[in-house]
Amino acid sequence: MKYPDNILELGTLLPDYMGFIFWEKSARYFDGIIPELPKSIKKTGVFVNESVATIVQKVELHDLQAVQLHGKESVAFCAELKKSLLNHIEIIKVFSILDTFDFAVLEPFESVCDYFLFDTKGKLPGGNGTTFDWKVLEKYPSSKPFFLSGGIGLEEMDAVHEILKTNLPVHAIDVNSKFEIEPGLKNISFCRDALQCVSTFNDPQ
Repeated sequence: MKYPDNILELGTLLPDYMGFIFWEKSARYFDGIIPELPKSIKKTGVFVNESVATIVQKVELHDLQAVQLHGKESVAFCAELKKSLLNHIEIIKVFSILDTFDFAVLEPFESVCDYFLFDTKGKLPGGNGTTFDWKVLEKYPSSKPFFLSGGIGLEEMDAVHEILKTNLPVHAIDVNSKFEIEPGLKNISFCRDALQCVSTFNDPQ
């Protein structure tokens, strides 16, 4: 998210998380002040190979509830960040996937991250607008909850529903580029439709 009016309008839909990118090279780079949002929405700062000090400073400045690490952050870095943040600040570590993935790399991160996020490997750290082969996740060996990301739009909702039916510990569905009018500006109608789809999935009826 990038624009105050758009942020506030999307906030009325009460998504679980709302992301703000603090990587200057991104077209979605956020350098403003986040308007007041409903307390149920977890404001999430997205960082790429940033210093612990800068991340902590942004968390405090914007009262963030979660941090998404989208670079090549190490286990040691995540451990240091975890020590520097309050316990209620969630740490989400991103891993990029194309056709295959070595899940063994995740194990050392389990104790220093609250969630993983699986995105599509592309030219940019994120927001490439393409999906990866979700069948790769059938081999996911962990109980650590994860975010599913990577080019998810309304046309992928049936496939999202299918993966939610599995025993995989999917914590959240991360959507971005396919719900944009331009970088950082969300199509509220599309976002409303997506949230309605997900609520339908969760309805036992």
